[in-house]
Amino acid sequence: MTTNGENTQKTGHDTTLVIGGTGKTGRLVAERLTALGRPVRIGSRAGDPPFVWEDPGTWEAAVAGVGAAYVTYYPDLAFPGAAEAVGAFSRYAAGRGVRRLVLLSGRGEEGARRSERELREAGADWTVVRASWFHQNFSESFFLEPVLGGELALPVGDSVEAFVDTEDIADVAVAALTEDGHAGEVYELSGPRLLSFHDVAAILSEGIGREVRYVPVTVEQFRAVLAEEGLPQDFAGLFELISDGRNAHLTDGVRRALGREPRDFADYVRRTAATGVWSAGQG
Repeated sequence: MTTNGENTQKTGHDTTLVIGGTGKTGRLVAERLTALGRPVRIGSRAGDPPFVWEDPGTWEAAVAGVGAAYVTYYPDLAFPGAAEAVGAFSRYAAGRGVRRLVLLSGRGEEGARRSERELREAGADWTVVRASWFHQNFSESFFLEPVLGGELALPVGDSVEAFVDTEDIADVAVAALTEDGHAGEVYELSGPRLLSFHDVAAILSEGIGREVRYVPVTVEQFRAVLAEEGLPQDFAGLFELISDGRNAHLTDGVRRALGREPRDFADYVRRTAATGVWSAGQG
C-alpha cells in the first residue's frame, strides 16, 4: 500500500466518479479527492451530467473519461433490485475503461453480499468497504429529529453496535481509489468500541448538554411509526443488523487499510455538538 496518494492508474482516464457524491460518505470522498487534486464527477440525479441508477441511459456520460468509481447505492444494498443494478453498472463501467471500483457495502447484510459478488465479477479491480450504522446518522439522517426531540424510540432492546464514523469510511475509500495495495480487499469497518443505545443516549446527553433518552419499542410499534410517516417498511428490517447481534464485535478494517485506530463516538459527538446542529429549535 502506498501512503503518498500517488495515482498508479495507467488507463488514461483520470476522473473519479463518486456515485452519491452529495451523501454522507460520498460528499467526504469527493472533498478528499479534490483536495488531492483529482478530477471528480458527482454521480447523482442533479449532477452534470446526471446519474440515475434506474436509467442506464445516463451511465454513458457519467463514466466517460472515468478511471475509478466509488459506488454507493440508495437507499440500501439490502433493498430489492440493488444487486442487479450494481452488477449491470459495474459491468458497464468496466467495459468502458473504468479500472477501479470501490463499493460501499453493508456489514452483516446478506443482501449486500450479492452486490459484492456482482462487483467482483465485473472485470475491474475492486475493493469492498463494509460498514453498518454511522455516527453521522444522529446528525445528518433519520436519527437527527429524534435527537432534537430528546427521545430515541427504536426496536433494538439492549443490543450493542460498533458505530463507525463516515470520516473513517471516506479515508478508507479514498485510499482504495488512489493507492496501490487495496485491490481485492474486503475492509469490514467498525468503531473502537461496542455501544448500546443506552450508551449512545448518555454520550449524546453529555455532549449536547441536555437529556436524550433511549426508549426501547417493539418492531410492530416501530413499523406503525414508519407507516404514519410514509417511510418504507424495509427500514424496520435494517434494525435486525443490531438487534440480532450479528455485528456485535469489533473489526480491524480501519487499521488494516489506514494503519491507525478508528474514530470514537464520543469524539464525534463533541465535534458535532460544536457545530450547533443539535441546538436547532432549542431554547
